[in-house]
Amino acid sequence: MDAQKIAHYAHKLEEELAAVERELATVGRKNPDVPGDWEAQPKGEDASATESDEKADKFEDYESDSSVLDTLETRWRDVKRALAKTADGTYGTCEACGEEIEEARLEANPAARACEKHFDR
Repeated sequence: MDAQKIAHYAHKLEEELAAVERELATVGRKNPDVPGDWEAQPKGEDASATESDEKADKFEDYESDSSVLDTLETRWRDVKRALAKTADGTYGTCEACGEEIEEARLEANPAARACEKHFDR
């Protein structure tokens, strides 16, 4: 893949990384003890609510945010991995077969790790 195309995809990846980080900040916070890790945080000022319904609602929100956070963290790691590949010269290569990943696939998902033949692995 030529340098101009790699720069194009790197730009798309940087934009996606910023968007994912904005989304992560809406449901969690960076874990100060583990770089690159995020953790869900309880909503509301009073995490020790006295009403059982209120506690249940907060727990449900926390569980939902944790699920969203897991999905966003996975995407964040995929984008970071793809950006590293743009820097080390391995971007756009299928991890399963070593062939070039189709441009249409990279346009749809710049963080793709496999070609269309191997994308489900």
